[in-house]
Amino acid sequence: MTDDDLRAKVGDLRQFASVRRIVLDEGVERGVAALAFSNGSGLDFWALADRSLDIGPLWWKGMPIAWQSMAGFRSPHLHHPEEDGGRGYSRTNSGFLVTCGLDHFRQPVPGHPMHGRLPFTPARVTAHGEDWNRGEPVLFCEGEVMQFRFGGEALRLKRQLEAPIGGSLLRIRDEVTNLSSEPTPQASLYHFNFGYPALAPGSSVTLGSRRLLEVEALPDTSLLSESVSFPADGDGASAVCRLATPLEHGATLEIAVSFDVSTLPHLQLWHDLRPQACVLAIEPCTSAKVNGSEAVLMPGESRAYALEIGFAMKA
Repeated sequence: MTDDDLRAKVGDLRQFASVRRIVLDEGVERGVAALAFSNGSGLDFWALADRSLDIGPLWWKGMPIAWQSMAGFRSPHLHHPEEDGGRGYSRTNSGFLVTCGLDHFRQPVPGHPMHGRLPFTPARVTAHGEDWNRGEPVLFCEGEVMQFRFGGEALRLKRQLEAPIGGSLLRIRDEVTNLSSEPTPQASLYHFNFGYPALAPGSSVTLGSRRLLEVEALPDTSLLSESVSFPADGDGASAVCRLATPLEHGATLEIAVSFDVSTLPHLQLWHDLRPQACVLAIEPCTSAKVNGSEAVLMPGESRAYALEIGFAMKA
């Protein structure tokens, strides 16, 4: 059915698919601004404008996919990255996507808190809505986040999120630009967090043809919490990491995280399957965990990142 067919039958196409501004209003989430996406075929998520335009909760066909910690979607005004010896990130981490960087990620080092200074920084939303007039109608939002210190780094993240109306995809297009007058190492890690029931006994993670992890029990106290990085080794321009989880009615949930290996040449996998945690993170990133180094952005230079997450139920 075309959008013209739909327009003849309804008063407002947002009955079928929409992007709506919302503001959370309870507890530590009070005042957090977000954009609620509903694409008309079962993909629903919140893009958290006050948390770097990252993604909080996400549902596919009514199933909660995103891991959520006890922090909820805490206001950035309560976030202090330097606390706990630079591990303040751990007091706010929650949701389907947390983007880490922009000049450091992983553990804290002198001058850099854990996972950098980008996470949970409010974004400036420049556009959002529904575009029914494309060849492929989409829901979208656009915005930018600045990481800046006078006399130091000046890195701008421009982000575009897209969800085809009636589809099963989420697209992320980022551009990081060095607006300072000095060369700056640029680091990015995309922390995609999965929880129960998308993560369950029998879940497996593959990168191309390589099997990286199998979940035997949930919770599982016998398996250490750890993160390991792998070269992406994409087939051509992109690599695909898949999470496959058997469901109770006999179907399999499959989630495919595709990313451009020209700027994200590594994949990190993190899991913590202890009780009250039960999280798995698929993390495309710019450097290896051991002896990794970050490419430098020259003044005025930009780097583009492209990721796509596909959702499917298979018999």
